[in-house]
Amino acid sequence: MRKVVFLDRDGVINEEVNYLHKIEDFRFCKGLVEGLQLLKSQGFEFVVITNQSGIARGYYTENDFAVLTQWMKAKLETLGIELLDVLYCPHHPNKGLEAYVGECSCRKPKPGMILKAAEAFDIDLNESILIGDKESDVGAGIAAGLKANFLVRTGHSIDERNTQSNQVFDSVLEIAQHVG
Repeated sequence: MRKVVFLDRDGVINEEVNYLHKIEDFRFCKGLVEGLQLLKSQGFEFVVITNQSGIARGYYTENDFAVLTQWMKAKLETLGIELLDVLYCPHHPNKGLEAYVGECSCRKPKPGMILKAAEAFDIDLNESILIGDKESDVGAGIAAGLKANFLVRTGHSIDERNTQSNQVFDSVLEIAQHVG
């Protein structure tokens, strides 16, 4: 069985940009690549799980998301980081284009994306961790039964006194050093 780091995208992999969908607006977060390289050396593999309500809201299309995702994956591969998969939720509970509005099992804090990846890639959830920048990320990890759920301060503001996260760090690199 595999042990995996489930990564949120916006605010964890790339600098937070509202509804990011253009390659020219993409910037890796400080410490990300070094952190992923260290986690890889510790035997972890990587799956991205990301809510993308900008699709539901009509700000960009699933094709726009796919183009950016392929570019991101290729860029990470040149740096020695391979992603097992990138899963996304295009839905919003009550806003947006009719085809994407409504309750679903994939929108974090629900664990649908994690459970789908676990089944597809034979992932040991008890040995896997999550790195996010919002409580909804942590909620998904807790609901899926992950070993640990960490938050980084590179995305959204975090109420550190009221988080469900195991701990809060300044970068993915700091988390990797802590886990190792």
